[in-house]
Amino acid sequence: MTAPPAAPYYQRHIFFCLNQRTGGENCCADHGAQAAFEHCKARVKAAGLAGVGRVRVNKAGCLNRCAGAPVAVVYPEGVWYSYVDLSDIDEIVDAHLRGGRVVERLLLPPEIGR
Repeated sequence: MTAPPAAPYYQRHIFFCLNQRTGGENCCADHGAQAAFEHCKARVKAAGLAGVGRVRVNKAGCLNRCAGAPVAVVYPEGVWYSYVDLSDIDEIVDAHLRGGRVVERLLLPPEIGR
C-alpha cells in the first residue's frame, strides 16, 4: 500500500455545476453557470492562484442541488455556494480560494437539494 502524499496535489478545488436540464426543470446552465466558471478560471489564473499545490477550477455535471441553482462547491472544505453574478464569484475567489475564509452570505442552505 502506498502512503498518502505529504501535501494534497491541489490546495483547493472549486467545481461549477454546468448541467443543462430539459423540460423546464431548474438547472445551473440556465443561470449563467458557464460564464461564472469561465470568469472564476480567469480570475484564479490572473491572481496567480492556479496550478499544482494551489487552486483548480473544474466543470461538473449535475451536483444534484438544482433548487439552489447556480451552485459551486469548494473542496476539501465541502463548502457549497449559490451565486448571483460575477461579483459573487470575485468574492469567492478573493475570500475563500485566496484567503481561506468562507463567504457566509453566499452559502447554499444545507436543505436545498434537487
